[in-house]
Amino acid sequence: MEAEAPGNGTGDAKAMGKKGVPEWLNSSLWASSSSPPASASTTAAARLPRSPPSPKIVAPARAPIPKPPPPPRPPQPPSEAPRPSVDAPPDDRSPSRLSQEEVSRQFQLLAELSKKVVNIGELRRLASQGIPDGTGIRSIVWKLLLGYLPYEREFWMQELAKKRSQYKAFKEEFLMNPSEMARRLEESVGHKNEALETGGRGFLMRSEITHDEHPLSLGKTSVWNQFFQETEIIEQIERDVKRTHPDMQFFCGDSSLAKSNQEALRHILIIFAKLNPGIRYVQGMNEILAPLFYVLRNDPDQNNAVYAEADAFFCFVELLSGFRDNFCQKLDNSVVGIRYTISKLSELLKKHDGELWRHLEITTKVNPQFYAFRWITLLLTQEFNFVDSLHIWDALLSDPDGPQETLLRVCCAMLILVRKRLLAGDFTSNLKLLQNYPQTNINHLLYVANKLHGSSAG
Repeated sequence: MEAEAPGNGTGDAKAMGKKGVPEWLNSSLWASSSSPPASASTTAAARLPRSPPSPKIVAPARAPIPKPPPPPRPPQPPSEAPRPSVDAPPDDRSPSRLSQEEVSRQFQLLAELSKKVVNIGELRRLASQGIPDGTGIRSIVWKLLLGYLPYEREFWMQELAKKRSQYKAFKEEFLMNPSEMARRLEESVGHKNEALETGGRGFLMRSEITHDEHPLSLGKTSVWNQFFQETEIIEQIERDVKRTHPDMQFFCGDSSLAKSNQEALRHILIIFAKLNPGIRYVQGMNEILAPLFYVLRNDPDQNNAVYAEADAFFCFVELLSGFRDNFCQKLDNSVVGIRYTISKLSELLKKHDGELWRHLEITTKVNPQFYAFRWITLLLTQEFNFVDSLHIWDALLSDPDGPQETLLRVCCAMLILVRKRLLAGDFTSNLKLLQNYPQTNINHLLYVANKLHGSSAG
């Protein structure tokens, strides 16, 4: 079933007008066709026990800058057929199937990306309407929107080389088995012994093994103790990665491609958890990482696609920097925690559709936390099919104030689009509807969300 187009019919429009529902909801735009049926969602997000909040997400520089990779391939005109992407969704449209408006927007995006200095304001405006990805430009646009790439094209190669080298150093440091760490320590001490003792064989003497170097040590600084503490999180990451989009061969299956992509997701999440001990890993982060990695791995320029893991890691860090407080349990009841964010959604609905707000929260007592927790923490990745999620993310990442404000407006629009069914429903039916959101036209959804922004500004 589709989300209804609110305000169809003259009598209904007048009735809503009396209730204070904006007249723009009666736009003829609602007559447009809906998008394809949504694919099956993966397991709903749940939380792991979490540590107190840590300082700002860090990614310290560590390694020397290698020789810069070749520059990104210049975008091709829309008339040129794109290179086949890796496991492209079935409804990803080629340039020949784009509407005239999308072709025009694609030309404008290509023109903006070709400038020596990208006008980020104009790029945000264009991208917020949706990125026609027939030429594979979403990868570059998202990197710019997330602040991973500088606006000056001349610095792109240098910045990419530095970040990719840095990520390589992270992998060498944080993905090392304690046995390998002990072996290197043994070699280091052995070389020292050789220098001090003539004829030394380089073995680490039993008496020289410190307490923190022993596998049975419970000391806080023991590398073995730290390893065993991290094992539970690593096992959770591995379970979640294997469940990521089971309907897509890109992520799941026995193919070498799927296994390679799963390994990349696993590496990114483990390194993030170790770099950010205050947040570590929260179940569901894999669902936020998946769209980023998918887009970057499908870059038509293989010089960029081969570094998708490194690029996705830093884009993931940038994205979560604006949402990190939602994943910190100690902040749940604070003015920056997830409960406060959900309360902002409630206030937004109350402002724009008081009747619907009263029916949901007062009459049927549907607490927003019952449905909005997943919507917000997973950035709507579980409510729509994968292609539609990418379109929504174009709008989220384009917000100059950060994705959260746009996210809340989209969530509010989702409620307004099914208001008739919600007003006619009780607690059980409404909760089922919102936890299994019906298919809808994403252009309509973003249109309403944008109208809510304009109404708020006015």
